[in-house]
Amino acid sequence: MNWEPLLEYLRRQELDHWAAQLQAQSASWLVGHGDYPRWSKALNALPDLDNIQARFDLPAVTVEAESQESMDLRQALAGLMPWRKGPYQIADVYIDCEWRSDFKWDRVLPHLAALRDRRILDIGCGNGYHCLRMLAQSPAFVLGIEPSVLFNLQFWALQKYLQRREIHLLPIGIEDMPEDLNWFDSVFSMGVLYHRKSPIDHLYQLKSFLAAGGELCLETLVIKGEAGRVLVPPGRYARMRNVWFIPSSQELVAWLLRCGFINVRVVDESATSVEEQRATEWMQFESLEQCLNRENPALTVEGLPAPRRAVLLAEKPGP
Repeated sequence: MNWEPLLEYLRRQELDHWAAQLQAQSASWLVGHGDYPRWSKALNALPDLDNIQARFDLPAVTVEAESQESMDLRQALAGLMPWRKGPYQIADVYIDCEWRSDFKWDRVLPHLAALRDRRILDIGCGNGYHCLRMLAQSPAFVLGIEPSVLFNLQFWALQKYLQRREIHLLPIGIEDMPEDLNWFDSVFSMGVLYHRKSPIDHLYQLKSFLAAGGELCLETLVIKGEAGRVLVPPGRYARMRNVWFIPSSQELVAWLLRCGFINVRVVDESATSVEEQRATEWMQFESLEQCLNRENPALTVEGLPAPRRAVLLAEKPGP
C-alpha cells in the first residue's frame, strides 16, 4: 500500500500542508486493527492475472482477465469478507455484496453535473465502489475516505488489478480532514449524515471542502412528511446503534439552505428494498430483512418507519 503518488499529486496542487499532515498520520494507518494480519495475508495471497481490462460502466465493477488460479483468487477474495458494497466481477469470480450499490448509483448519476475533469471527494466511501463507478465519467481525481481497515484492504485488492492512478482511498474519517479546503469540484456524502451527532456541523464541513460553485451530492435516510419533521430514534434504528437524526426531505432542504447552499433540490426519494440490501455468500450476517418487522415490513423491528433514502443536490455559491 503506497500513498506516495497521492501525496505527490497533492504537492503538485499546492496542497503541501495537507500532504504533510497525511504523511504524519500514515504511520498509524491500518495496522492497529486486530484482524489486520489475517486480512493482509489474504491480500498478499491474491494471484496475478493476465490481459487485464477494466470496466466501470457496468453494474459490477469488472476486471476482465485471464486466470489460471481461479480457486486461489476466490479464496483470497473470500478472506476479505464481509463484502458490503458492490458488486464486483474479478476474472471469473463474482462478488455478490450485501448492497447492490449499483441501484443507488443509478438513482444518483442521471442528476449529477458532468464529472469529467472534476476533482471529487467521497466521504465514508466503503471499499470505493462508487468512486470506481465514477471513473467511467473520466474525472481528473477521485479521493475516497473511509476509516474501516477492512474496506481499505478490499480497495487495495481491487487496485492490485486496476492500477488506476487517478483514484485513491485514505483510511481516515472526516474529522481527520483539513478545514476549509475549498478545493473539490464535487463532494459526495452518501449514507453518512444520520451517523453524525451534529448533522448541521457535517453539512458545514462538506461545504468547506467544496470549491466555489462546486456540487454536493447528499444521500441519507429520511422520513415522510413536511418540513419540520425529524425522527430522533430513542435507541437503535433498524438494529443500528449510531443513528441520530432522520429528517424529512423537505427539512433537509431547509438545513442545506440554512448552511448557505444554493440550488438545493431533492432528485430522488425511495424506500430501501430487500433486493437492494440483503445477506449473500459474501456477507453472511444479518441484513435489512432481519431489521424489519416481520408482520409489518413498513416498520423496523423497533417499530419505527422502515428505511427510506433521499438524494439531494446542492451547490456552494460562486465567488
